[in-house]
Amino acid sequence: MSDCLDINLERDGALLRLSLNRPKANIVDARMIAALDKALADHRGSRDLKAVLLQAEGPHFSFGASVEEHLPQSCEAMLKSLHALVRTILEFPVPILVAIQGQCLGGGLEVAMAGHHLFAAPDANLGQPEMMLGVFAPAASCLMPERVGQSCAEDLLYSGRSVSGTDAQAMGLVDAVADDPSAAAIAWFDKYLAAKSASSLRMAVKAARAGYTARIIARLDQVEALYLNDLMSTRDAVEGLTAFVAKRQPKWENA
Repeated sequence: MSDCLDINLERDGALLRLSLNRPKANIVDARMIAALDKALADHRGSRDLKAVLLQAEGPHFSFGASVEEHLPQSCEAMLKSLHALVRTILEFPVPILVAIQGQCLGGGLEVAMAGHHLFAAPDANLGQPEMMLGVFAPAASCLMPERVGQSCAEDLLYSGRSVSGTDAQAMGLVDAVADDPSAAAIAWFDKYLAAKSASSLRMAVKAARAGYTARIIARLDQVEALYLNDLMSTRDAVEGLTAFVAKRQPKWENA
């Protein structure tokens, strides 16, 4: 256990349960990213591991990434560490199941979308509100079109609006809806993965995800450069982030 992440190995080492544990917001900041990175690295090579369950304590999965850490002086380090975590999840050798309740926004949804199979409460609230702050969502720009198609992805990425767990399932953003998404994820594991060979499962994951992961990682490098080199050189991007931290309305100059 870290100070922000609960780590439990269950089902005789077959299931790794990782719980974001800094309610209510469960902000995905540098400390949370480091804890997730370490937990995944520590268990990546376990021969008995068949799945990871990523969930969160409290009423919400995550309010998103730290806005303060996205300010110009720390933006590059924050973005690169978050994107490294997304790559780690995309390339993880066994399925990562994600259980979502309450708010799942911004960087929190980006982390979730990198997972393999997403379960959400029907009244969960999923979205990428970055445009409200004058910035865009880099990882989501790569992950979301793969999940919901270009049209739905552009709707959510440009508008910054959120959708319920039920609507997210209808558009393919999540795979299943249940009142208790963590219990549903564990039931799915018990029914479909527990009896499988861990080594064969790893090969199946590698085969199924090869092209998918390669496409996203290639695009992520391009979009990260666009964010750091172009977006963050604009006046409005810095204004939007600064206004959010100061709890005031941004004043756009369209430049």
